Amino acid sequence: MPEYVLTLSCPDRVGIVHAVAAYLHQAGCNVLDSQQFGDRIDEGSGQFFMRVHVETVPGATVTYDSLYGGFIPVAAEFGMEWELHDTAVQPRVLIMVSKAGHCLNDLLYRRAAESLRIDVPLVIGNHPDLAPLAAAHGVAFEHVPAGADPLSRQQAEGRLLDLVSELAIDFVVLARYMRILSPELCAKMPGRIINIHHSFLPSFKGARPYHQAHAHGVKLIGATAHYVTADLDEGPIIEQEVARVDHSSSPEDLAAIGRDAERVALARAVRWHAEHRVLLHGRRTVIFRLPAGWLAGWLAARAPAPALVFDTSRIDSRFVIRSY
Repeated sequence: MPEYVLTLSCPDRVGIVHAVAAYLHQAGCNVLDSQQFGDRIDEGSGQFFMRVHVETVPGATVTYDSLYGGFIPVAAEFGMEWELHDTAVQPRVLIMVSKAGHCLNDLLYRRAAESLRIDVPLVIGNHPDLAPLAAAHGVAFEHVPAGADPLSRQQAEGRLLDLVSELAIDFVVLARYMRILSPELCAKMPGRIINIHHSFLPSFKGARPYHQAHAHGVKLIGATAHYVTADLDEGPIIEQEVARVDHSSSPEDLAAIGRDAERVALARAVRWHAEHRVLLHGRRTVIFRLPAGWLAGWLAARAPAPALVFDTSRIDSRFVIRSY
């Protein structure tokens, strides 16, 4: 049976869930999963968020167009911002890289293993170094130089926008793409560009973050996946991953652990966005995580290799799962 995901946000008031459920029932849909959240922190100005996953019931003549069109009056009544997605359609993703290949390799591996349902028609690199890696995964690669001068950056971003249009790209992933995007480009693709930052924001920004972390003797390092905005590395956070370290960890050790954190955080963020689980809420995000059985998905998100080794030793009274 065809399946659809409806996401929405609107001012919180009585009757939203009833109206949505009643419409979906009347339209010939069966609810498979429904999640909601009401932000009541600001008295009198609460915002309501909802994600509903439905399937059409046998015999119902439901199409995407009919379901979309019929919901318009409901959305208008409650002042909703909303989207409807056909789950059979995989989001088309353009990945941008520089020289570090761990995040690219991880995303393409998960795509091939079908744990990440995205279509990647192209990888763009401002250096040609990762073309062989993309080719090994059967994905086209285009070298788009992006120098530090304004003209070079403008040309590179112009080419990016052309490709987004030509290839019908739904969103862009910066898989350790080491160039800053202009505010103009960010404004043209709000909520459609995901970046992985090589630190647990907001600490240790800029170059050589793991050397900075080592110099400060940190006990935790991590990575942050976030939406790109004109404010450098300050866009709405989608996911963060941390790892415990100690005095014996060298800068090289921290970098290696950090690469693992980067790929895990980015994979989760891309998956959640692709599954329409992320709703923007100003500078924040509302994440509707996986329902019952999400732990299996969480474990899959930590496994870049075919096997996991489970370490059941107790460390700080916590169960530890290590991936190798």
